[in-house]
Order: sequence, then structure tokens, then C-alpha cells
Amino acid sequence: MAKLGNFNHHFLHLHLLFLSLLLLALGLSSSASSPNQDEQSKILSRFQEYLQIDTVQPTPDYQKSTQFILSQAESLSLESQVVEFVKGKPVVLLKWPGSDPSLPSILLNSHTDVVPYELSKWGHHPLGAHIDEQGNIFARGSQDMKCVGLQYLEAIRKLKASGFQPKRSLYLSFVPDEEIGGHDGAEKLAYSDVFKSMNVAIVLDEGLPSPSENYRLFYAERAPRWLAIKATGAPGHGAKLYDNSAMENLLKSIEIVRRFRASQFDLLKAGLRAEGEVTSVNMAFLKAGTPSPTPSEAEAGFDVRVPPTADAESMDRRIAEEWAPASRNMTFEYKQKGSMHDDFGRPLITATDGSNPWWALLEEAINKANGKTGKPEIFPASTDARYFRQIGLPAIGFSPIANTPNLLHAHNEFLNQAEYLKGIDVYESIIKAYTSYAPPGGDRGSRDEL
Repeated sequence: MAKLGNFNHHFLHLHLLFLSLLLLALGLSSSASSPNQDEQSKILSRFQEYLQIDTVQPTPDYQKSTQFILSQAESLSLESQVVEFVKGKPVVLLKWPGSDPSLPSILLNSHTDVVPYELSKWGHHPLGAHIDEQGNIFARGSQDMKCVGLQYLEAIRKLKASGFQPKRSLYLSFVPDEEIGGHDGAEKLAYSDVFKSMNVAIVLDEGLPSPSENYRLFYAERAPRWLAIKATGAPGHGAKLYDNSAMENLLKSIEIVRRFRASQFDLLKAGLRAEGEVTSVNMAFLKAGTPSPTPSEAEAGFDVRVPPTADAESMDRRIAEEWAPASRNMTFEYKQKGSMHDDFGRPLITATDGSNPWWALLEEAINKANGKTGKPEIFPASTDARYFRQIGLPAIGFSPIANTPNLLHAHNEFLNQAEYLKGIDVYESIIKAYTSYAPPGGDRGSRDEL
């Protein structure tokens, strides 16, 4: 019995030793893949610092944001370049050189400016980057889109620490003025000699938060059509009843537009179309009545967004024949008319099927980081991605934000710190997959490989 007892004692000792070693190994594995408390604190502190820089339109402090981005690039030993296509509006380009420069590069784009805010409507200062007890980080830009720009950099930090070396060169662009159209930022970059020299194969840009556990991926955008409709008619005394006044003619058109808007809204509310698949119409301004310097005229402005899958010619006919018919003394003018086709005459749509390897790579990389993706979507508004699609490049909109209400341009915009940290892991997986990709057959051409 004594020998059996000694055997049991030794067996128990070895069993406990094995368990201790196993737990230690698991602990080391976990610490290697996720930041410890001190590292996490530094990651969040850098995010707060970026959020606290006042890049609010219409007077963004681009000098300060540029200095911050360059300091991060230096800490990561990334190559950097600042280009001003328009004075005072810097485009910051960072580069992580790949081991095979013959392969086309990857571009991760983000904008540095943010929209204005109403201070009285916020529970915490919009530039304070306050973190509450639930870990929510409140700041303008926490969702749109300073989070994504910093997640790019933090993902690179993790990859460099692990010893990873990309095959393809990776570029990061931090561009100005997206919130006011991007004409002096991303648009000028896309058509520049600097961009041509980068030999980009694929562009990732911003997406939208998802209220569910599935991330949202965007392959196209609705085209903006800012429309002004003007009516004319004989002026008259306010006490007199008369036909065909400018106001009466305009009100008829407004009612026709309202009915069209309601029909589109019904499709959305019934779940028959996604937000990006319907044509949205919202009245932006109304000029009419006796305060007007020209009482014989009345004018209304509309923000119209048309999906790339819509019949653009049919929409133009609807406006000319129903919304602003000449028979009612109506005229119309496009203040802005976004293109429905790229510079090669193709629809402004990034393929989501097997013809585009980048889409499948993105979904696989997200899944490897324990993320889930939903159905491919059309972005309901406009982003800088449209300029890269315009020159024929595939561009995908993606922000790794799930389980979060969409608060872009809204009061009390926030992002939970856990969601932000998870997004870094997601981009780490994406960057690794994208920069390691070599097309079948070793094709080296950025266009040909697509």
C-alpha cells in the first residue's frame, strides 16, 4: 500500500507540474497576441491624443495633425512624405517597403478632418476624448474616421513587433477635406504623378459602424446629384387669388418629389431594398415669398443620391418631365452631378466575385481575426473611395466597428475601447494577407492581376 501511495503522490505531482506548464504556455501565447495592460493604455492614449487635435471643419489644424502622424511614422521607422497639392492642405504619405518592389502596392486611406459639432448637445467635450466607465471613448472623429487611421498604424506596430516583413509595399495616406468633398485632398492625390509612382493595386477606405456583430463592407457608393429647381410666374398682391404664381408652380413640384421620396422610403422600410440601393431625396433649401429680391421666382434645392445600379437616364427624364417641366415655367440645374462611370466608361462598382481576389482576401482576413462580415453593400453617402474607383482601381469601404450605433456626424459620437482594440487585430490580419498576396502565375501588373 505504501508503494502505491508513493506512486499516486508522484503521479499527482507530475500532473500538477504538467498543468502549470500548460497554463504558462497558454499565458505566454495570449500575451503575445493581445496587449498587456501597459501596452493597451499606451494604444488608447495615442488614440486620445489624435482625437484631441482640432481638425474640425472649416478651420482644421492640419499642421498639428501632420506633426502627430509624422511622429508616429518615425516611431515605426516608416518612410514619410508630405505633399501639398493645395497650399495649407497636406496629404501625408507613409510607406512600409515590401521585399518585392515589382509587386503592386496596397493603399490604406483615411481623412484627417472631422465635421463640426454643437457643444451644448454633447455630454462630454467633443475634443476631450473622454473614456467613461463602460469604456466608451467620446469624441468627434471616434467613428469618422480617426479611429481607422490610427488602427492602421497600431496594426503595423504589432506586425513589426512580431518580425513580419511584407512582400508588397504598404502605403498609408492621411488626406484633408474629405468632409467638404475631398477635392483638394484625395481627388488631387488620385490624379497625381505621385500616386502613379506608387503603383497601387487596391485601396481600403472608410465604411460605417454596424449595430450587429457583422462588419459592413462597401463595394460602391451612391452618386450625389445636388439639384436646384426654379419656378417663375407673375407676381401679385398678397390679397389676390391668381393662377400660376412661382410659389404655386414650385409647390406642385415639391409634392411630386415628396411622393417619389415616399415610394423609395417605403421600399427601405419594407426591407425590400438596403439604404444604399434606393434613391434618396431630401430638400436642402427653399427660397420664395416677398422677402425674396425676385418675387416672380421661387427656388428649391434637393440633395439627391442615386445608386450606381439605377438607370441614370431615366432619373434625368423624371426630373425634366415631372419635377421641373417647362410647361409649368420650371427649370432645373445640377449644382453637382456625380459620375456613374469611371474614366474608362465602366460602372463605379468594385467587384465582389471571383474576378476580384482582394474581396475574398479581405473576408478571409476578417474571419481569421474572429470577425464576421455581412452582405456586400452600397455606401449610402460619399467617401474619398470614389476618386480611386474613378481611375479604375478597386476600392473597398470598411471600418472595423461592430455592435455600435452609427453616430457619424451625430451628437455624442463614441467608440468603445474594446471595439477599437479588436479593430487593430482585424487590420493586422488584413495587412498581413494583402501584403503577402501573390497572384496565380506570378503576374506583376497592377491592372492585369485584377
